[in-house]
Amino acid sequence: MVIDVPRSAHVHSLVNGGTFTRLDKSNRTLSAEEITDLSYRRGTRSAVSDPVPIALDRLNTPTWRRFLERRGALSGSMAEQLLSIGLAVQGSDGQVQPLRAAVLLFADEPGSLLAAHGTRADVRVFVYDGKGVVAGAVPNLRKEPKTIRGPLIDQIERTVQTVMDELALGVTLSGSGFRTRHVYPERVVKEAIVNAIVHRDYRLNRDIAVRIFDDHIEIESPGLLPKGITPATVHQADSKARNDLIAANLRDFPAPPNFDAGEGVKMMFAEMNRAKLYPPLYRENPERAIETLTVHLLNHERPSAWDQVNEWLHRHGVVANADVARMAGVDTLRASKLLIAWRDQGLLVPLPGRAKRNMAYARPETPALEGASGLFAGLTENRSERAGKPR
Repeated sequence: MVIDVPRSAHVHSLVNGGTFTRLDKSNRTLSAEEITDLSYRRGTRSAVSDPVPIALDRLNTPTWRRFLERRGALSGSMAEQLLSIGLAVQGSDGQVQPLRAAVLLFADEPGSLLAAHGTRADVRVFVYDGKGVVAGAVPNLRKEPKTIRGPLIDQIERTVQTVMDELALGVTLSGSGFRTRHVYPERVVKEAIVNAIVHRDYRLNRDIAVRIFDDHIEIESPGLLPKGITPATVHQADSKARNDLIAANLRDFPAPPNFDAGEGVKMMFAEMNRAKLYPPLYRENPERAIETLTVHLLNHERPSAWDQVNEWLHRHGVVANADVARMAGVDTLRASKLLIAWRDQGLLVPLPGRAKRNMAYARPETPALEGASGLFAGLTENRSERAGKPR
């Protein structure tokens, strides 16, 4: 008999027995603080639902008035209005405090206001020469980074516009003199940015980073995937918002950036497929000092062989040179070049402990590849992280 207990999106505790985390050969009881932290990480509790000691008049802005005009008038004072739509709470002393979601939605400078409370809420846009960040005394930035601030509705619009303007310029490939253009569908770029801003973990003290390279874009946001979603299942999972208050209230602005229909990520995969590009790559980075999620959009037209290899990987898990040669109808040398190109693009990682002549590859998000070497292997969940998973 086989009993399969799938990973839960929630934090479970034994009645009168505490909450445990699994170690290599034993279990450990979590403290109350650790249980709270785990709830935030899993997305069962959202930092935007926490009250913050910020004066309500800081939220009485043109953005608040735009929201009221579109949503319809609410009766009473601003405090009563925020209470009525669940964006504020009243303490035992009668004082009304806004939730973090209200600050993010309506304050002129939410990032600056929240910085005093240990969190950030801005977006940084970086444009690089080349295909990656070059470590050294002189960074390989093409221009000075841009910081985008403001209420989330404006932050989304300005970030999308900034990134699309950069992509429209194209790039001159470093050292070649040749000019290339970015061909990502605009809907995909916008959805990736909207998701990063709406669904990031707002308790973490880190800004969202958008990095534009010669051949790909990276959108890195604080926090991991919420509620049991993994990089391997994100393309087929139903929508599970981390910050429901933000997603729900953004719909009430004029020209809302999202309709909260739960189909955004599926649309991204479909649009990239329609454009004959590789699918979006999702990487969790749990080993960072502040854990993050990165979405990679590759500016590479995928060869027809990739579709067959990708389907093979979904069914068999790993692929070798002979498999690619047979599926693509090419010799082993050409198959080897394809595998190396996919490895360098981060689409595949080599299996650990294999000799070169017996090498095989898998997708980076394959669970069995924890600790595998490769371009993005350091971004996958390692064994020490897994040892701390709750039961």
